Amino acid sequence: MVTTVQLAGLVEEHLLERNQVSQSFFAQESQRLAEACQRMSERFLEGGRLLAFGQGPYATDAQHVSVEFVHPVIVGKRALPALDLSPLFRHWLEAIVRPEDIVMGFGPPKGDPHVALVLNGADGRGAMTFALTGSHGDYVFRAPTEDPFVHQEMMEVLYHTLWETVHVFFEHRELGLDAGDAGFLYPFLGQEKQDISALRAQVTDSIRAKTRDVERLREAVARTQAELIATMARAIHDRVAKGGKLILFGNGGSATDANDLAFDCIAPPNGYQPVPAISLALEAANITAIANDVGSDVIFLRQLIAQGRPPDVAIGISTSGGSRNVQMALEEARKRGLLTVALLGYDGGEIGRRGLVDFPLIISSDYIPRIQEVQASVYHIIRESLEVIARG
Repeated sequence: MVTTVQLAGLVEEHLLERNQVSQSFFAQESQRLAEACQRMSERFLEGGRLLAFGQGPYATDAQHVSVEFVHPVIVGKRALPALDLSPLFRHWLEAIVRPEDIVMGFGPPKGDPHVALVLNGADGRGAMTFALTGSHGDYVFRAPTEDPFVHQEMMEVLYHTLWETVHVFFEHRELGLDAGDAGFLYPFLGQEKQDISALRAQVTDSIRAKTRDVERLREAVARTQAELIATMARAIHDRVAKGGKLILFGNGGSATDANDLAFDCIAPPNGYQPVPAISLALEAANITAIANDVGSDVIFLRQLIAQGRPPDVAIGISTSGGSRNVQMALEEARKRGLLTVALLGYDGGEIGRRGLVDFPLIISSDYIPRIQEVQASVYHIIRESLEVIARG
């Protein structure tokens, strides 16, 4: 049987290996990403939309990129039109795609032929296309690794950088706009009109700096929290072995992460054994009914009361640690004897300060995209660890 010390060593090793993939991939792709951001900004200004889709766990990437563009987390950023079309992506694209749109298809490292076929159709109708991954599109990104978890993490960093930096070109005077309230985020933007090629070079450097930030955070977690992750994974495994299931929840981008981990549990890659899991964030009818009839604070609490039982594990994801609906669900889970876990950012927020969970894992950053990127690495590592423990 693998010991907790041995498992902690594997956790640290696997987190650091991700940084090696990141360094190689983004050193190669950052210039193309800067060019893509410029082209995306032009499409949005023409009235285009971002239409995203994928299958299985890759549908959660489409959910995530959509919410990032529609509901920006930085004050002063404009809401941009984006949709997740995953449930019936071929039919939806055929019905609504326009030449000015941006179409983004997600898939596993080896690609997805159904996604590729639909991307080809969108390309034929004049849309700008991203293949993540694939072999045909305006922007084709080859898988940086064959590991599906690490591949998905790199794609999340990629689309976060697209979202963050596309606004630079809106705010650039070349497009008739100034930096406004968000100017402090991009100190290289002066008041004078700049040469667009010079701006692309600066955006390229900015993308590389963002990836270095997430690599530093990932390394910090590897060096300081590997034992906590290993201990947490063993506690989760013990509950599952007793007949428990994972109950996952979060808001916005954290909701898509909860969905992703649920998919990774029930339909895992790499020949892993399934682990019982549900995501309360997937229940749109329940969420909207509860929010409308009672209030948004209890959208997860009401569901947890219906679904939870003592062998289960409640896992709340919150970048701020202050989401009231996540807090309330975790408090109820603890009262009911569930094992409680929280993936948090900043300083852990109210969840961390009040000690609401058995296992709080805090990504010490105040910037939401970087927190989410490292949280994705952490929950994938937890899933990997559950398989290592199960195999002994």
